[in-house]
Amino acid sequence: MDDQTSRSAASLSQTARALGYAGLLPQIICLALILTGHEWRYSALAGGFAYAAAIFSFLGGVWWGQAVQSGRATTGAYVLAVMPSLLAVALFLPWTFGWDWPGPALLYLGALILVSPLIDRALGFAARDFLRLRWHLSIGLGVLTIVLGFLADRVI
Repeated sequence: MDDQTSRSAASLSQTARALGYAGLLPQIICLALILTGHEWRYSALAGGFAYAAAIFSFLGGVWWGQAVQSGRATTGAYVLAVMPSLLAVALFLPWTFGWDWPGPALLYLGALILVSPLIDRALGFAARDFLRLRWHLSIGLGVLTIVLGFLADRVI
């Protein structure tokens, strides 16, 4: 069985799927705190950014690991793998300087997460079922993060 066949035959366990979807809960909780006008709404907004940034950085680690495991990665794959962490830090900088934050940063971060499975697809290292789950989770987290970005003005 060649590498491509084994990757397409791989199957994620129910536990892996369930925990993947559970990864949307922190963003849902942040959104609920903001929508209900909870006193922690600003902290929820910051937490929503931090969570999305952490997940986006984690995706870069996944890409790095897949590149190493494939044994056929190019320099470009490793460059792509470090970009999420660098972009997440860059999107945090406006807050540290007191600029317009977190709305724009959340919008950009959500959009980057939303399209991140395109990188998985372009790299070609991910199994089909993993890529399907990645699309579901990235659409979910990306949209939730974008919604937080649109609600930021209500919080600040």
